[in-house]
Amino acid sequence: KQVAVVGAGPAGLACAHRLALHGHEVTIYEARKKSGGLNEYGIAAYKAVDEFAQREADYVLSIGGITVQHGKALGKALKLADVRKSHDAVFLGLGLQGVNALGSKDEDADGIEDAVAYISELRQAKDLSKLPVGRRVLVIGGGMTAVDVAVQSKLLGAEEVTILYRRSQAQMKASGYEQELAQTRGVKLRCNVMPKKVLVKDGRAIGLRCEYTHEVKGKLTGTGETFDLPADMIFKAIGQTFIDVMGGALVLDGGRIKVDADRRTSVAGIWAGGDCAAGGQDLTVAAVDDGRRAADSINSYLKG
Repeated sequence: KQVAVVGAGPAGLACAHRLALHGHEVTIYEARKKSGGLNEYGIAAYKAVDEFAQREADYVLSIGGITVQHGKALGKALKLADVRKSHDAVFLGLGLQGVNALGSKDEDADGIEDAVAYISELRQAKDLSKLPVGRRVLVIGGGMTAVDVAVQSKLLGAEEVTILYRRSQAQMKASGYEQELAQTRGVKLRCNVMPKKVLVKDGRAIGLRCEYTHEVKGKLTGTGETFDLPADMIFKAIGQTFIDVMGGALVLDGGRIKVDADRRTSVAGIWAGGDCAAGGQDLTVAAVDDGRRAADSINSYLKG
């Protein structure tokens, strides 16, 4: 049978690999120039060395029965309805393409960068010395991406790097290991603070006005006490969002694709997994498991 896998990230590669083992012909449609998804574009360079993501993709493809077409983005030249018609089944491993907004005036000023985009540029750069990095860097967020861009900034030569997180350190999404990694590399953690205003001079961000926070009856709120932090580079690492490129063809749940335990979507013959699926854990190992589960379900579906 002919199966389409949209997205060559961990979920898509895992699904394609298992489907090929089941004897199906698989075509992967990938929007970017390289396979690997977040493993290639979203993990700091110091963590994934020696072309790790590409070697992993090559291993998956080496079993045969899988063809990859790069530069094929769903929602543009590639339409979900057309893919469904030309294949016996479809798996969507689209990941998260959008970035949460800070919700502050001037958040698009020069000097404010999206952490995910910066890491992606870093991973593909041939000469790291040409990447811009500030002397005083502020990172807004408390997850793995915040730690990645903070540590990476330090390694690139930033003199002072501070992570700002609106809740307590115990509530950070970054693991204890990641937090320790940041601190041992000289990154400062300032918790229970949230940005209130971007400080701008001549069209460029020069710092943040922040407010201390606390919890009142379980709800996070500002204390009213503010302070200013200077910076010549500010990173937003406050999470990614799913962009519906299917034109409303699938039912969503909480802003992501609704799936059942076997990763089937609301439309027969279409499965989804990884970060784009509702209930996902935003972890590579979870995405790989989604791909495996979906592949077994697709195989059962195709074999009746």
